[in-house]
Order: sequence, then structure tokens, then C-alpha cells
Amino acid sequence: MLALLRWLFLGVFVVVFGVVGCLFCIVRPFHRNNTYRFAHIFGWAIRVLGMRIEVSRHPDIEKGGPYVFVCNHQNSWEIFTIAAMLPKNTVTVGKKSLRWIPFFGWLYWLSGNILIDRKNAGKAHGTIGQTADAIKRRDISVWMFPEGTRSYGRGLLPFKNGAFHTAFRAQVDVVPVCVSELHGKVKMNRWNNGVLKVAFLEPVRIANYQRENLRELSAHCHQKMDDKIKQLNASIEQEQAKREKT
Repeated sequence: MLALLRWLFLGVFVVVFGVVGCLFCIVRPFHRNNTYRFAHIFGWAIRVLGMRIEVSRHPDIEKGGPYVFVCNHQNSWEIFTIAAMLPKNTVTVGKKSLRWIPFFGWLYWLSGNILIDRKNAGKAHGTIGQTADAIKRRDISVWMFPEGTRSYGRGLLPFKNGAFHTAFRAQVDVVPVCVSELHGKVKMNRWNNGVLKVAFLEPVRIANYQRENLRELSAHCHQKMDDKIKQLNASIEQEQAKREKT
């Protein structure tokens, strides 16, 4: 019964706010804060999923920007979980095919996110330049998933280099964002689905790297994120073990 109610609510929620969001964005299309505004509305739905999010941010993040945020990519629940933590003046980079999904996809496009054609390597390469130009022209940060695909519980997958080429071309720093294990955590029939921990790490200075060293930058970010994700997961397990003892 709980699962049915949750699915009904989420279905109505996505349609209603998809329509409202589209109407709003038609009046103010592609504004730099449209994505932030509606991402946080969608992020409210994590309460319905019985989850809460704990977010920590390195203090140096507030001193700079724009950034390329690089985050681990886990499953489809991220339309609510990642949305809840998206910073101001930030858009995401997603598949061009999202544009054709009724309501949510239309809102995703109209709110100013950047759409790329991942099936066409030439176009995807050109999108690096377009994304970098958008960062400079619109004074925005971009949120990217360097794994390129959802991990579905397989841990942090190898990184592709597009996010780091984008940061280098735009000359903006990279902020690794680490999200604790989400795969298998949402049970629609379970009232309390626990906590999701998120850490925005210290910005990685792009000025310390040359174009020929971007693989080194990618490897550095991957290692930092992998270590931190494991720490977050261990922290959640320890807290859960303590609760079970009491």
C-alpha cells in the first residue's frame, strides 16, 4: 500500500511540476537559475521516498566559481537526490534524447540544461566547446557525470575525459562531488530509507594542469572521489550499527 501511494504521488508530482515548470520557463527560458529552482522543487520529493540528505561543502567552494562539478552517477533516483543538492547558477549536461520525454524532459530542456548527442562522437566532442563557451558566456557552473553511465551498484566506474577537457577549455576549477551508495537503498514499501551522505570536496585547481596532463587530473579526481565515497559508506554503516545496538 505504501509503495502504491508513493508511486502515485511521484507520478502526479512529476506531471504537475513538469507542466508548471514548462509554463514558467516559457516565460523565462534558459535562465541561469531555472535549473536550480526546479531541481530543488523536485528534490523535495526525497521526503516522500523516506530519505534524508546530509551535505557537507568545502569552505573554499564559496570563494570561487564558476566550476565544473563532477559527481558519481548511480541510478534514476538521482532526478530527486541530485536535484536536492544542485548549487545556484548551475546546469547539468544530459542526453539530447531527454528533450522528447513528456513533462520532465521538456522542463529539463527549457530550464537551460545542456543537451549532448552521446551517440555521435564528433558532435559530443564539439559539445565540449559549446559547454565551455556556455560557462563563460552565461557565467554558470555545470554538473557532469564523468563515468558517462550509471553504475547501478558497481562502485565508481572509470572516468571519461569530457568533463576535464571542458574545465580546461573554460579555465574553471573542478569540484568533485561524492554521493554515498544509493543503489538498492530505496525500498518503496519501507517507511524509512535512511540517509544519503554527500560531500563537495575541495576545488581542484585547473591552473595546476596542462592539456596533456588531463588524464592525470581525471585520475586524481577519481582517486579522491573513490576514497571519499568509501568513507561515506563506512560512516553510514557505523551509524546504522550503533542504532541497532541501542
